Amino acid sequence: MKQASLIIDVPFFDVDAMHVVWHGHYIKYIEMARSELLRTFNYDYPDMEANGHLWPIVDLRLKYVASATYGQHIRVTATLAEWEHRLKMNYEIRCVESNELLTKATSVQVAVCKKTREMLFESPDIVFEKLGVERS
Repeated sequence: MKQASLIIDVPFFDVDAMHVVWHGHYIKYIEMARSELLRTFNYDYPDMEANGHLWPIVDLRLKYVASATYGQHIRVTATLAEWEHRLKMNYEIRCVESNELLTKATSVQVAVCKKTREMLFESPDIVFEKLGVERS
């Protein structure tokens, strides 16, 4: 299973008046981890588009467990869970020091032909090639 992590030092401009991360910034953090994960198999967004596909997010779910705070070091981990018909990724955001779970999330992306804007009902062959797996 493909996985990637990154560590973020929560910046002041991401927190609210209570010094906790504003809820919308967690989406930015998981997007950063998703791009890091896609780069592990050379299929980041520019590669997707160069191969004639767009991959819009069609479902995004977050579960806020505890708050991240200003100056806290957080680890954002993205794991590729599905790729045959869509790209489904699971995420965890944890405090680096305590390993406390702060947020869990999932995202789902589907392939869309760049020329026709038609949604594909299976991942294009390039995904399997990049992952080094055979289509089942």
